[in-house]
Amino acid sequence: MEQNKPDLSVNLAGIALRNPVMTASGTFGYGEEFAEYVDLHKIGAFITKGLCVKPRSGNPTPRIVETPGGMLNAIGLQNVGIEAFIAKKIPFIRTVNTPCIVNFFGETAEEYAEMAARLDALPEVAGLEMNISCPNVRQGGIIFGTDPACAASIVKACRTATKKPLFVKLSPNVTDIVGMAHACADEGADALSLINTLIGMAIDLNARRPVLANITGGLSGPAIKPVALRMVWLVAKAVKIPVIGIGGIMNATDALEFILAGATAIQVGTASFINPGAAQTIAEDIEAWMVAHGETDIKNLIGALKV
Repeated sequence: MEQNKPDLSVNLAGIALRNPVMTASGTFGYGEEFAEYVDLHKIGAFITKGLCVKPRSGNPTPRIVETPGGMLNAIGLQNVGIEAFIAKKIPFIRTVNTPCIVNFFGETAEEYAEMAARLDALPEVAGLEMNISCPNVRQGGIIFGTDPACAASIVKACRTATKKPLFVKLSPNVTDIVGMAHACADEGADALSLINTLIGMAIDLNARRPVLANITGGLSGPAIKPVALRMVWLVAKAVKIPVIGIGGIMNATDALEFILAGATAIQVGTASFINPGAAQTIAEDIEAWMVAHGETDIKNLIGALKV
């Protein structure tokens, strides 16, 4: 750390981040797509698009629509699959001196565990983030992330399959977010990312049809920030593992609010569609705010909300 510069570094479940700013899964490709817009060495970590065993083409279009204060997406977890990721994406990731965290998912506990094991074998991958907002095809389509017992079972399976730091990305579409957090923490999650998108829809009045081909999609952006802040605050008080704040973070003020609420790190998602360099800008502006306010260490702000 340079003299008179605040310390922005945080330890996230054993992963050393130079600052608490990460990019959110599904908004940053596999890192290389944004390399000309963002200095990847100026952010804490980047998280890949959700990855599964076999390639997926995703949902039909239209699958993105702007809404007041945000956007809806129904991409359908389009991704290249683990084999192509290893062959075509890892070579770039190997050149970047910033932790890469891979978001992954499956349709069964066995697929989740297989992905965890495959990713565990890759030295370029610093940590894993489980997307549990997916249907369990063996239990009638129940969403893994809305049933504590179901979520616990796949966390347990993945914990057995990997020694890397294991994050679980929680869905806000539940009655009891704290109960979900405890279920994941109790089975070995090293950190919790929250929140994933809220389910919403948009309608074309003139066509009298849904705007999205999938009818519903995930709502992200500033509109969900108050919901996300509340859930981060509740979970950070309830568990002993780090919490990663996500949801409508557009600037350094937003990011610092999540940190005060208890987040050890934050993720920038929808903002990157507006400004591809948003994550770097937010990291730099956090530092400027700390200098202006005489703050010397970001860790002193984590959970410092006065209530």
